[in-house]
Amino acid sequence: MTGYEQRLPRLLAMVPYFLARPGIATADAAADFGITEKQLIKDLDLLWMCGLPGHGPGDLIDLSYDGGTVTIIDDQGMRKPLRLTAEEALALVVALRTLAETPGVADSDAVRRALAKVETAAGGAVDDATVAIELDRTARLLPALRQALDDGRALRLRYYTAARDETTERVVDPLQVFDADGHSYLEGWCRRAEGVRVFRVDRIEDVHILDEPAAPPAELQPRDVTEGVYQPAAEHLLVDLRLTESYAWVADYYPVERAVEDEAGLHVSLRVSEPAWVRALVLGSGGQVQVLSPGWLAESIRTDAAAALAAYAAK
Repeated sequence: MTGYEQRLPRLLAMVPYFLARPGIATADAAADFGITEKQLIKDLDLLWMCGLPGHGPGDLIDLSYDGGTVTIIDDQGMRKPLRLTAEEALALVVALRTLAETPGVADSDAVRRALAKVETAAGGAVDDATVAIELDRTARLLPALRQALDDGRALRLRYYTAARDETTERVVDPLQVFDADGHSYLEGWCRRAEGVRVFRVDRIEDVHILDEPAAPPAELQPRDVTEGVYQPAAEHLLVDLRLTESYAWVADYYPVERAVEDEAGLHVSLRVSEPAWVRALVLGSGGQVQVLSPGWLAESIRTDAAAALAAYAAK
C-alpha cells in the first residue's frame, strides 16, 4: 500500500490505542505501530486537527504529547458506542462493499467482518436489494496492480489482446502503472514474451499477486510516456501502408518514419510490434488500407480476406 493508504487506518486506530494506554512513551507507541517516532509525531499533529463538524476548539480531539508521552484529553465521544442513522449505515455499507470488491485490499477479511457488523446493526434497513456495488474493471484492478508495484511482487495476468482476438495468461514483473490517452496501463517485463510489454488495464480480465518477488532485468527502466504509449523500436517490423483519405488519421495517431502523399493516397512507413495489429486494421478497413510491404504480410492478409469472403459465399 502507499503511505496514505497505510496512514488512514493507523490514525483511526490511534484514539482507542491511546485511550487504553494513557501516558505511554512515544517510543513504545511508535514501536507498536511499526513507525518512527518522527512519523508518530506527524500523525499526532494531524490527529490533533481532527474532530466533529464545526472544527472549533471544542470540537477537535485534544491530546498531550509533549515530554515523550502521549495522553488523550478529549476523544470527542469516540469511546461511546456508535449509533448510526439509516443514512449513515447506508453510506458505510456502500464504502465497505466497495472495499470488499476491490482486489488488493490489505485485509479483506477485516473489511467483510466490519461489513457484517454494520449490516447487523442496521437492523435490516440496508440489504442487497438496496445496495449493489459493481466496480468497472479498471477500478477493480488498479489497487492490486499498484500494490504489487509497491511491494515488488510479480503478477499473474489473464489478458485479452484485441489485435489477435485472444486471451492469454502471463506472469509479469511490473515496472510502472500510468494513465495516457484516457486509459490506464501497466508496463512490465512479460516472462512469456521475454520482453517489456504494455497492458491496457481494462483488457486485463483477472490479476493475482504472486508470493515471489518481481525480477525484471536489472537494466530496465520505466519508459517515458510523455510522447505516447507506443514508441517504436529498431527491432520492430517496418511496414509500408497506403491509406485513403478516410484513414489518414493513422499517420497522426501513430509514429511514422515517412509519409508521402500521391495521387493514390497517403503512403506511410511505420514500425509495429504486433503484425496482428496491421492485419486487423487492413481487414476492418474495407479496402481503405493496403499493405505495400513486407510482401509476406500482404499475402497473408490477402489469404485471410479471401477465406472470409469464401465463408460468406458458402452461407
